[in-house]
Amino acid sequence: MQIVLIRHAHSQANAQGILSGQLPGIALSPRGIDQSERLVTRLGAIKIRSLHVSPLQRCRESISPWWEKVGSPTNPKISLIEDENLIEVDYGQWSGKKLSQLSRKSGWKTVQSTPSAMYFPSGEGLAAVQERAMRSVHQVLTKKGRGSDVFVSHGDVIKSIVASALSMHLDDFQRIVIDPASVTVLDFSSDKPRVLLLNDSRSDLESFLNAPFRARNLTGGGA
Repeated sequence: MQIVLIRHAHSQANAQGILSGQLPGIALSPRGIDQSERLVTRLGAIKIRSLHVSPLQRCRESISPWWEKVGSPTNPKISLIEDENLIEVDYGQWSGKKLSQLSRKSGWKTVQSTPSAMYFPSGEGLAAVQERAMRSVHQVLTKKGRGSDVFVSHGDVIKSIVASALSMHLDDFQRIVIDPASVTVLDFSSDKPRVLLLNDSRSDLESFLNAPFRARNLTGGGA
């Protein structure tokens, strides 16, 4: 049971240093468009069981080139699922503000040091974000069939999933880095999930993701 987590590519808000949150109409930047096209070859003809995508525009734009050119033809029985549980954090009154401005707010220290206690003004709490994100993870783990489950989402959402998989407290999730257009792979085949790949922005992953399942943790890391 392998889950592939893909952060959306570089967006216009990323380029402007803005915390966009759930605001509509945030498209990819020119850099992000290049990253989305690169995902076509990076992912290649991977076999998947499901494709779950955040409903925000930048996530759909990030995965559409791969899905249209390779993903859907390779997996003709699979449909793209728009998954509300994977949507970006609702940053409330912080949405649309410059990160340089937000970093001077008193709540910024809470986000960095004790994010489990953070509730964004008129928005949501990060603990609730992790709960909804993991709801989608647990739902796909009940499915049968071969192939990976692919989630296309946002940095903080993916970080919260990785933290849960590693049994890290949410207050430590800022130690995880998830870059635009990066790929992270988690293995949920045993009681203790494993991280097979983290924040990869460069590799071509078709052979890795389609490789035979590795069931054991070997002493010394294996070969």
